[in-house]
Amino acid sequence: MKVVMTTKVDLASMNIKAKLIENFGFNKTDMFFDGNPVYRNGETLILTTNDEMIYYDNLDKAIETQLGFKPEIIAFASRHSSKQKLPALTTHVTGNWGKAMYGGKDESLAIALPSAMKLALLKMNELNDLSWEVCYEATHHGPSELDVPSFFIEIGSSEEEWVNERAGEIIAETIVYVLKNYGKARFKVALGVGGGHYAPKQTKRALEGDLAFGHIAPKYAHPLSREMLLKALERTAEKVEAIYVDWKGSRGETRQLARSLAEELGIEFIKD
Repeated sequence: MKVVMTTKVDLASMNIKAKLIENFGFNKTDMFFDGNPVYRNGETLILTTNDEMIYYDNLDKAIETQLGFKPEIIAFASRHSSKQKLPALTTHVTGNWGKAMYGGKDESLAIALPSAMKLALLKMNELNDLSWEVCYEATHHGPSELDVPSFFIEIGSSEEEWVNERAGEIIAETIVYVLKNYGKARFKVALGVGGGHYAPKQTKRALEGDLAFGHIAPKYAHPLSREMLLKALERTAEKVEAIYVDWKGSRGETRQLARSLAEELGIEFIKD
């Protein structure tokens, strides 16, 4: 079973949920999760909680306890907030390179599924008739304590965008497409190192080439330890074939560490 996770405290999340139900054949079941009705279409369930999803560590275990199954994948339908209020459609995996400021645990990473996020990026870009930014975000915030692959897919970055019905439709259609196709996708999987929060070079590479990124460690999270880079490789559900470094967008010690680690592990090193 696959899960789309939503929350009542998030306008964008409720917008996306409404479009999934209206447009994609999800019907109310007699099941409840966190006191809220569960909707189903085939092997995909829409679950709703009552609080911020970034703090929902061990969500997969809560699903197993309440509904009796361990999800195959969790897609978090969410808002994105920024001071710049940039209209955007984004995707990323969760976790904390250092101290946990917004959910999750310190130096803990959720399990990335690069093929799912690349498909999300490509589909959002294809459907984007709003002229909004479409991009990855770097790995950030919680939940980090999940034992199944997951990703956030978001509408940003202010209330005006969160309630935009077309944005809700784009994300809903993207989620359905990704959950149907991620198991069949075959891409070259990379760990991303460097760049800004919106990962412009990694986004460009994924949209225009064969790379699919899992965890992305932005420059503001550097310097990174060897242990965290290894953890990012381990907490990726697909085999990582390359470490990609935004060279100018990385601190010297981190880019050199990334290069030496790639050589040691026998995987490709890509310098951009």
